[in-house]
This record gives sequence, structure tokens and C-alpha cells, in this order.
Amino acid sequence: MNHNKTFIIAEAGVNHNGSLDMALQLIDVAIAAGADAVKFQTFTAEEIIAVDAPKAGYQKETTGWDESQLEMVKKLELDETAHVRLQQHCRHKGIQFLSAPFDLESIDLLNRLGLELFKIPSGEITNLPYLRKLGALQKRLILSTGMANLGEIEAALDILAESGTPWENIVVLHCNTEYPTPFEDVNLRAMLTIRNAFPGISVGYSDHTPGIEVPVAAVAMGATVIEKHFTMDRNLPGPDHKASLEPDELKAMVQAIRNIEKALGDGLKRHSPSEVKNKAIARKSLVATQPIKTGELFSSDNITAKRPGTGISPMRWDEVLGQAAQKDYKKDDLI
Repeated sequence: MNHNKTFIIAEAGVNHNGSLDMALQLIDVAIAAGADAVKFQTFTAEEIIAVDAPKAGYQKETTGWDESQLEMVKKLELDETAHVRLQQHCRHKGIQFLSAPFDLESIDLLNRLGLELFKIPSGEITNLPYLRKLGALQKRLILSTGMANLGEIEAALDILAESGTPWENIVVLHCNTEYPTPFEDVNLRAMLTIRNAFPGISVGYSDHTPGIEVPVAAVAMGATVIEKHFTMDRNLPGPDHKASLEPDELKAMVQAIRNIEKALGDGLKRHSPSEVKNKAIARKSLVATQPIKTGELFSSDNITAKRPGTGISPMRWDEVLGQAAQKDYKKDDLI
């Protein structure tokens, strides 16, 4: 990751609905939008969900009540062969392939594929064996913190560090895990709280709000990584489509972030190259308000400040008053 540029992750997640063909199409959408990486989710449903585990409220609303969480998630698995195909497609098309492992075997799978950057989903921030296994790989990590408080974030960071991954190799993402997240629950300033609480940690934001304005605002506030769900069509069946961007929206978000990066600048206050030509037009100079004869003294009655700014600056007003004119002036002549 280049910390002078926001690392934008287009989160395909499970919006492929278990279809490899759709997953490949999602990669192409992420590329067309200009994202830096496209991320999926790696799991074996039986390894992460108990038989009687209930669905989340948003999952019931988007997928119905007539199946369990396990049944729903089972249909969204991608096997190792599919992962290899997706990674090859990403490599061929020039976008970084990422996936978030949800169980220990999935960590092994992604490690076999040679991933150097792993994403830790919010639900695993309190999973000690998971954190130890991932920390021991000594890879670069992105840690999502939905539902977590500062104490839980610190505990996870300490476990990762003790296992072999130093803080400087970790980016912590502020996140809210409601899909979609109400704007009043975003609490974007918490991203800055995380940065201040853990010196040396890079921060970013994983967004589940409708639209693109909140991730753009996060970049303006210092996010180094942005993650955002996207889909081919929000009307597709599945748990996450309705809280995702469609292709044109994803492209608009990436462009807006790139524009904000340019606009942030280096922080030095000075005239910009584009506005130099306007200084002489917009600023003012000392001019005669009436005819002035040679030897006549300049006073507030016979000079004033008017455009253009090609003469003596009005900041020298006190210096000029009381001096004798060295030549004749007509009204509006520069002094």
C-alpha cells in the first residue's frame, strides 16, 4: 500500500451469490471503477456457523425467514479452485486480489495462495486462536473494528503483535456492521480516536452507509484505506446487495476520492500555480482619485485602492501618504 494514496478496496464479499462467473464479473467492475483491490470472503460455512445460529436482522430482511444463517451462508461459499481462478483473473487484469478468511482453514488456504495482505473481518476481532494464527504469519493486516470498543481493539492488536505482526504492519479500519449503516451511527470521528489511541497505527474506514459521501469524507479526515461493498445490481437476492454500490456508483466513489486526494495538497499556504495569473486582476493598487500635479502631496483625498494589482500595494498606504507626486497623474492612473 502507498500511504500517499488511499488504498481503495472494492468489497465484492459474497455478492457473487456463489457463482464463479458472477465473481469474475465483479472483478471486472472493480477494475473499471479504478479500485486498487477487490476483496472476497473465504469460509467453510460449517466451520463458522452453528446449526441453530440466527440470522442478523438485515439478513432476515434481505433473504427471508425460511432458512437458517447456516443454510444462507452455505450457498455463498467459493472453493479453493474458484479462489485460484479469481486470483489468476486479478493478476491478469492488474488488480490486487484480497479475501477475508473467517476460519482457521481459510487462513491456510489464502496463505497457500501467497497472499501478503490479509483482511480481518470485524467478527473475528475477539477470536483469540484466529488472531494468533494470523499474527504468526507476519503478513500485512487490515483489521476491521465494527462492534468493538478501544479495549477490544487494543487486545486484538496486542495479540497480533505478540504473535509476530508489529503494529506498523497493521491498518485499523473504523467500521459499523449494520447493513446499511444509519448516518447517525457512523461516528466517523472515532477513526481519529483510534489513530490517537494507538500511536504509529494507520487508520482507515470500512463503509456500509448508502451512497459515497461518508467514505469520501473519511479520506478528507485522513483514512489511508477505504473499503466499500459493491454489486452488479442491488435488486439481486442475497444478504449484502442492498447495502452495496452499483458499478456506476463505485466508479463515482473512486473518482471522488482521487479528487479529494488532489485537493488535500501538502498543507503549505501559498498561491497555487493556477491562481498566480489572477493576482494582478483581483488585487488592488494605489491609484489617483482625481488629477494630481507634480509636487502635490498624496492624501486620502486624492488616492485610493483599485484594481488591477500591478502597481504599489495598498499595504504601503501609510508610506505613500504625505509624499510629493513625482509627475502628473490623471484619475485612475497607477501611483
